[in-house]
Amino acid sequence: MKEKILIVDDEKDIVRMLDYNLKKEGYRTVTAADGEDALESVKKERPDLIILDLMLPRIDGLEVCKILKKDSKTASTPVIMLTAKAQESDKIVGLELGADDYVTKPFSPREMVARIRAVLRRTQEKEKLPEVLKIGSMSIDFSKIQVCIKDKPVELTSKEFELLTTLIKAKGRVLSRDYLLDNIWGFDHAMEIQTRTVDVHIRTLRKKLKSEAGRIITVKNYGYRFEIEEG
Repeated sequence: MKEKILIVDDEKDIVRMLDYNLKKEGYRTVTAADGEDALESVKKERPDLIILDLMLPRIDGLEVCKILKKDSKTASTPVIMLTAKAQESDKIVGLELGADDYVTKPFSPREMVARIRAVLRRTQEKEKLPEVLKIGSMSIDFSKIQVCIKDKPVELTSKEFELLTTLIKAKGRVLSRDYLLDNIWGFDHAMEIQTRTVDVHIRTLRKKLKSEAGRIITVKNYGYRFEIEEG
């Protein structure tokens, strides 16, 4: 059975067009016209992917995405942001909140179907990390919560290990300081002193990773990402 897709948009023409074309491709569809309905539909319908408009009544798309990505039950559900805005800043905000892709209106049904297939394929491929992951001279044993550099154990605190794991799981996506605070420290609203907590841990983690420290990339004014591929 094909995947179930939740379409969230307050423009009826867009919803009808997506609903028709996705059903034609064999997907099952559910629709919602505002942010609150979207969150209810996610709980009830458990979609495999969400097409989420940015400008929504009641709760906007960015806030919906943030809520979904903070909940362990929905965090892994892929989200494709849909918006009329084309500014780079809007794209970055959406992606750093956890969106998997970003499509700007107007778009063709063919483009959307291609994006959906690509996102679903990537999601299925990265669903689980291997028990032991080797990246350059670094080896991460997730079952033993252990990191080695050139076969020598590295002493990491639980928060440092969680920070490293979260960055690796993001598969190169930029994670904001707020996102890291929310997901690792549980701070819902980052203050300046809390934001420094992330920077301090990143700095310490880099020192401990030594030759592999350069894989943690600072993205100015946004946050951090982890470079898995060899530079």
